[in-house]
Amino acid sequence: MNGWIILDKPVGPGSTQAVSAVKRALRDAGAPKRKVGHGGTLDPLASGVLPVAIGEATKLAGRMLDSDKIYDFTIGFGVETDTLDLEGKPVVQSDERPTQDALAAVLARFTGPIEQVPPAYSALKVEGARAYDLARAGEEVALATRSVTVHALDLASSTEAGGPLESATLTAHVSKGTYIRSLARDIARALGTVGHVTMLRRVKAGPFGLDQAISLDKLADAAKERRLETVLLPLRAGLDDIPALSLTPGQAGQLRAGLQVTGATADDGLVFAMLDEVPVALAEVQAGMIRVVRGFNL
Repeated sequence: MNGWIILDKPVGPGSTQAVSAVKRALRDAGAPKRKVGHGGTLDPLASGVLPVAIGEATKLAGRMLDSDKIYDFTIGFGVETDTLDLEGKPVVQSDERPTQDALAAVLARFTGPIEQVPPAYSALKVEGARAYDLARAGEEVALATRSVTVHALDLASSTEAGGPLESATLTAHVSKGTYIRSLARDIARALGTVGHVTMLRRVKAGPFGLDQAISLDKLADAAKERRLETVLLPLRAGLDDIPALSLTPGQAGQLRAGLQVTGATADDGLVFAMLDEVPVALAEVQAGMIRVVRGFNL
């Protein structure tokens, strides 16, 4: 059991609870005990793709955190909440409502490299404390502006055309560190009103999409029926964007011993080093030299 289980997390449980469900499924299936971790937090009010790494795949969870994400989200106009989503209390209200044309026209301002201020209710640390803990305690939270990239931002075809909009659904392809709640807040303000996120669904995280994701119910069923391996994606699935490099037994032995290997014919960059079908390491090739980035004990 070394690989990925991709959950379609429902609204309600947080990412930690979802990981606990995977651990429970492993126990129910009688699988050997393995490390389990997730590749990108989803808030309780968000649903969608949550990659869960098992065993040696946990060594790649950091790469998943750094990957691009794609979200569908809905902005409800007229109210801004302290959390910038449905969970919070209204703090600002406005009678102004944008038109679809006005919304479409403003999206270009939020595409490409942008600056944004994260929500006060976030897991970022301020002098060692979580921002959301300080905000819940009534303290004023001042977070620094951060640079992020919005690769694409599109209005969903389901958004009604015509008169003033009470809400609008968009799809955003974003870099790591982008807060959709902040993006929604800033779009609404740019339109002369206020708003908050009323729906947030992650449709892709790195190489993983909803077509690979399963519900918690189906995960539990697979565990009880002792067929968990049928929903487990291989370790390699998390590295679809990285070319494979075949090793000789001697080269594999050197890399497993932590040594560098000379004579690689691959182009410079990251490679997925394998001995036959067995993953050996995520490695880096530079000027014909192979160096281990993350080794796998398989």
